[in-house]
Amino acid sequence: MAVPAPDQPPAIATETGHIEIDTALDTNDSAYGDDEQSFTTSLTSSVTAYKFQHGRRFHAYKEGTYRFPNDEAEQDRLDMFHEICKLLAGDTLALAPFKKDGTILDLGTGTGIWAIEAGDTWPDSQVLGNDLSPIQPRWTPPNVRFEVDDVEADWAFVEAFDYVHSRYMTASIANWPRYVNQAFKFTKPGGWAEFQDFDVLPRSDDGSLKEGNQVLKLQTLAAEACEKMGRTGRPGPKLKGLMQEAGYKNITERIFKLPIGMWPQDKRLKQIGALMMVNYMEALEAMTFAMFTSVLGWTIEEVQVFLVGVRNDIRRKDVHIYFHYHFVYGQKPE
Repeated sequence: MAVPAPDQPPAIATETGHIEIDTALDTNDSAYGDDEQSFTTSLTSSVTAYKFQHGRRFHAYKEGTYRFPNDEAEQDRLDMFHEICKLLAGDTLALAPFKKDGTILDLGTGTGIWAIEAGDTWPDSQVLGNDLSPIQPRWTPPNVRFEVDDVEADWAFVEAFDYVHSRYMTASIANWPRYVNQAFKFTKPGGWAEFQDFDVLPRSDDGSLKEGNQVLKLQTLAAEACEKMGRTGRPGPKLKGLMQEAGYKNITERIFKLPIGMWPQDKRLKQIGALMMVNYMEALEAMTFAMFTSVLGWTIEEVQVFLVGVRNDIRRKDVHIYFHYHFVYGQKPE
């Protein structure tokens, strides 16, 4: 029997057409300055058997399958993005109406922040988070545990889960149909799965994002690099179809607009945009140093020069960029 959907998070401008621009924003100063302050949450990491490249630290387990670093700077950025996702979804950890006293699997858990908050929020649940890097904290709620594992390998869980959670796996998965099919296999009958992910193609509603913009160039190059690695930077638009093909029913897709910068008039979107601008700035080196040098053949000096232009275009107040971020959830038939 299908579980009735709970009250949805309040509809905000992310889902209601054009984002209204804050006309009171001082456009005489064309770039953001002191507004670029970082709001981060730090967690203590444990194991330190890592590889280093261009001054950044990368995971050692199945080295090279994930091109983003796992050092403290990247952990802080991921924790910030966790807060951004909660703001997008109306201050909630999940949209799917799953049972809150069951078993939960958090795929690619990263720092473990979602799993830890899930364990605190739903104390009657049992939460398992897995990741390539053992960077999660030693201290956890008693109902939360972590394990090092590769979600692209065969899953070998003893039992299925009441809720399977996947977020921000952009550029991390080579075979998305297999990934979603394995999630379906390990979702209990009547249980739910939720996938949240990007379409990394930047957009603007007012035509302010034009050809030649360095953010657009960066995202285009990043998508090309992902394709060369056999991965995709645009999984978001594919999630609903993948869940349907896997066998999920009662599927809901919600597409949120994720702005960069404080240009939105809506207060929540302005806060999201401010955080997203800082997060994106801090992602630039993580996104490009390893991938552009090893996949696209750039020198590190070429990457650094290119990023100067990208940062300048991110700070422009007259360009109103946003990304689409997809929340898709569905239920496994009884």
